[in-house]
Amino acid sequence: MKPNVLLIMVDQMRADCLSILDHPVVDTPNLDQLARNGVLFNNAYAATPSCVPARASVLTGMSQTKTGRVGYEDKVPWNYEHTMPGEFAKAGYHTQSIGKMHTYPTRNLCGYHNVVLHDGYMHYNRFKHTTKTIESFEQTDDYLPWLRERAGSQVDLTDLGLDCNSSTVARPWELSEALHPTNWVTTQSIDFLRRRDPSKPFFLKMSFVRPHPPFDPPQAFYDMYRDLELPDPPVGDWASTADDDRSGFNPVTGKGIVPKRRLKQAQAAYYALITHIDHQIGRFLMAMEEYGVYDNTVILFVSDHGELLGDHHLFRKSLPYEGSAKVPLIMSDPGNYLKLDTNIQLNQVAELRDIMPTLLDVANINIPPTVDGESLLPLWKQQTDTWRDYIHGEHEFGEKSYHYITDGKEKYIWFSRTGEEQFFDLEKDPQELVNLASSSDYVDHVELRRNQLIHELTGREEGYTDGERLISGKVAKPTLNKLKEK
Repeated sequence: MKPNVLLIMVDQMRADCLSILDHPVVDTPNLDQLARNGVLFNNAYAATPSCVPARASVLTGMSQTKTGRVGYEDKVPWNYEHTMPGEFAKAGYHTQSIGKMHTYPTRNLCGYHNVVLHDGYMHYNRFKHTTKTIESFEQTDDYLPWLRERAGSQVDLTDLGLDCNSSTVARPWELSEALHPTNWVTTQSIDFLRRRDPSKPFFLKMSFVRPHPPFDPPQAFYDMYRDLELPDPPVGDWASTADDDRSGFNPVTGKGIVPKRRLKQAQAAYYALITHIDHQIGRFLMAMEEYGVYDNTVILFVSDHGELLGDHHLFRKSLPYEGSAKVPLIMSDPGNYLKLDTNIQLNQVAELRDIMPTLLDVANINIPPTVDGESLLPLWKQQTDTWRDYIHGEHEFGEKSYHYITDGKEKYIWFSRTGEEQFFDLEKDPQELVNLASSSDYVDHVELRRNQLIHELTGREEGYTDGERLISGKVAKPTLNKLKEK
């Protein structure tokens, strides 16, 4: 019998928010145990760190240039020949997704046999001037009708007054913890264990919307952090310290000098959401033992991108800095099905596109030729001395559109509109405090990474390079023409 495969995906969790990595305050006992039962990849990244492009790479195993999603854009159809759940289904697995998908059309199965869906507050089907009735949202969301059956017909996702993209304003969840969307994902996942086809192995994706805003942890978890001395966010020598228009007072601006008390409340709530998820993962692991599937299930835990949370006076995601682009990535084998060493940490650079080939490899399923990622299993087995030299990341972000190159030890960033360069020695400066792009000691390093980026961008439709130099000033777009022309 092939192993069951469990993919646990969270939204907007920083890579450093694990107690096993000695975070000064965050407590994640169940995630720590998953890592002790497997391997923790210390240098895992989202090449394009926002929900839509990141999740497209997880689903397909393709790079952002192959998916065509090089920024954030909703309402672009998801039509891919090979998807991770589709390959599992063809191999005889019972496939199920519970929680966030963020695809289009919204109820696109993308290869799953069934989807129980909650994407959170999705503007394009909630805004009244673009959506005829609230019922059209209810047709695409399974959590809100469930919630209204239990808490009243007038309950809504916006009752707390928190914007779905605010990383600076927080308050506790006002209803029973059992009704929180984090608990809902776990409740529905446990129900899947009850009603799954017992004659088949399963591929289950548990996809939590949190710790993505709104920052609304249950009171018990908020209380764990609200009175602690929380770490101040790092601020690089290159970061803007001016905020003359007081952008930091805007709850959803994504940058600026935020009032200190407000920031500390947001930090406490964000950390609380992570611990809340951790406890719900523990709840599901206990259910797996009850249903007799714990020892023959391989588990992968990952986030789609991070959260800057005030680093360099920046918030949310989409930018190339460690708080935004680096993600936690754990592979766990609690029953030792794979017969590999456990409780190890690896430093090779990994990317979200590696998840599909890794999990297919675990199940001994052929990896489609469309996949750009590489299986991480040989690294865990320590059967390979060779690995990629770097990954190329990017994101359309207006005037701050950029590309980056990293191997986890150093990072080169090129802002395509302005031509500005940044370079960080991540081994000596993991918080990216000092920009070394103009340092005489790093000229060769910068040139090497710049040439690697030129190689990656040669032939791109935007005209970022002529093959010999980078050309700034080109307008970036979130979706490549080749995808929209399909």
